Amino acid sequence: MKQIRYSALNLVPIREGSNDREAIDEMIQLAQTLEKLSYERYWIAEHHNAPNLVSSATAILIQHALSNTNHMRIGSGGIMLPNHAPLVVAEQFGTLKTIYGDRLDLGLGRAPSTDMATANALRRDKHDGVYQFPDEVSQLIQYFGPDTKQGYVKAIPAVGTEVPLYILGSSTDSAHLAARKGLPYVFAGHFAPQQMKEALSIYRELFKPSEFLDEPYVMVCLNVVMANTSDEAMHLATTQSQMFAGILRGRMQKMQPPVRDIHSVLSPQEATMADTRIQQSLVGDKAAVKQQIRDFMRYYGDVDEIMGVSYIYDTEKQAQSYQYFKEAIDKLNAE
Repeated sequence: MKQIRYSALNLVPIREGSNDREAIDEMIQLAQTLEKLSYERYWIAEHHNAPNLVSSATAILIQHALSNTNHMRIGSGGIMLPNHAPLVVAEQFGTLKTIYGDRLDLGLGRAPSTDMATANALRRDKHDGVYQFPDEVSQLIQYFGPDTKQGYVKAIPAVGTEVPLYILGSSTDSAHLAARKGLPYVFAGHFAPQQMKEALSIYRELFKPSEFLDEPYVMVCLNVVMANTSDEAMHLATTQSQMFAGILRGRMQKMQPPVRDIHSVLSPQEATMADTRIQQSLVGDKAAVKQQIRDFMRYYGDVDEIMGVSYIYDTEKQAQSYQYFKEAIDKLNAE
């Protein structure tokens, strides 16, 4: 098994009893904790019209995280291109690279990451960005490239900054694009694991070496809930179950504390969905999660990096979970 890197994704959720500012402060506290733990990178998502998340202005949150950390890579997981003009994205990230140096990642998604009414409000020209995604990725590659490859319109100060791009996906479509362009591929296994095996296989098989990569670079994003015992981890994971149930209901609520009996707050259908999602997550103590990662690799093939998402209500328990995640992978890497 190859050496695995570990990183983290944050959707900047608002905890019950908390507010927007406290959620952003917690985002920074977690970034600083992960930097001390030598995490590879820390990405921030983009979501709109979600009353339980504060991750709408992703570039601003990235700047805030960069200014409050020293060396860990900070990036987007991701910037959703249907919502933005590529020129503006290049200008923003080129400016960040100019200020903070080589600590910046630009993960790119092809979905608006919101409902259609909100998507229309974000792009008032009704630009069909989902279908333009491959062309817009090419535009970004050009904008970040050398002066000799620029056209009349330049993304200043992005020219020559070579901000690294990552293609995000939750289906097989983006796997083809990432492979064709020779870019790193990040699969969203934390919320859409159904096509993960096929998508990763497509990416590996069709990958073409490029100026960016000589060989495929595979990242998977997975839900991670770890504790001293597997029983405690399962208890903490009831927060995650409530988060996903809220999405299923179309009624997104703030992050809830864990409960003793998940059936007391979820319907039978929702509880079944929650059980399925936990089976597709890394949940348990260090020994259990080590084995789960081994099993994951046997089924999906080796990956280069696992990006953890931890919906844990108690921030100290969340930090502990990320510490245990690091320790589990460190032990696997040492074997």
